[in-house]
Amino acid sequence: MNENNRQRRPAFDREQGIAIAQALFHQHGFDAVSLSDLTNAMNIKPPSFYAAYGSKAELFERAMRRYAGESALRLDRLLAPDRPPAQALTALLISAATQYGRDKTLRGCLITEGMRADDPIARNMAETLGDAAIQTIRGYLDQVCPQRAQTLADYVLITLRGLSAAACSGLSRKRLIEVAQVAGKAISLELAEYAPPQTSEPLSAAHLPKSFDSGRSSA
Repeated sequence: MNENNRQRRPAFDREQGIAIAQALFHQHGFDAVSLSDLTNAMNIKPPSFYAAYGSKAELFERAMRRYAGESALRLDRLLAPDRPPAQALTALLISAATQYGRDKTLRGCLITEGMRADDPIARNMAETLGDAAIQTIRGYLDQVCPQRAQTLADYVLITLRGLSAAACSGLSRKRLIEVAQVAGKAISLELAEYAPPQTSEPLSAAHLPKSFDSGRSSA
């Protein structure tokens, strides 16, 4: 066959490679995905992989950032200043439960589960990405319930991570949402007990970013 007539192999699409990696990491977790899994799925050789992404951990970070851009919980909307705090925090948990249990294979929060990785580099990357959402939730609670802000922030974070883990274990979306609703009731009772005096000054929205993470929830 003439060299000029040979069909050229299509150029490798790096962004598509990140999407492929994101799905693999989300379905199996960072530690369970090998370099060969990634290169086989992308149909490239290891040298091309390293040239495109540097390392598996660096690709994981890019996949998490892509996930955050696509699937982040919108904290600016969920924790809107004009929304009653109990309603806002309950909506946050229900939104997370709904998202974590939506897909049959891509369960839980990619960033939250990345925080459980055995690999310290990957774990630190996930923790760094998730920290912004954690700080946003804490900043919101500092304003609406300063007396119990830390405890409530811990409760919300633990609930979010528990919902993610339960989703990964196969708990149905319906049951995840029911758990989120129960947690929301507990938060409502806590907020009612420590409700600050009524004020005409609106809650500041300066601390709220446009998206979770974080999330998902990177939290």
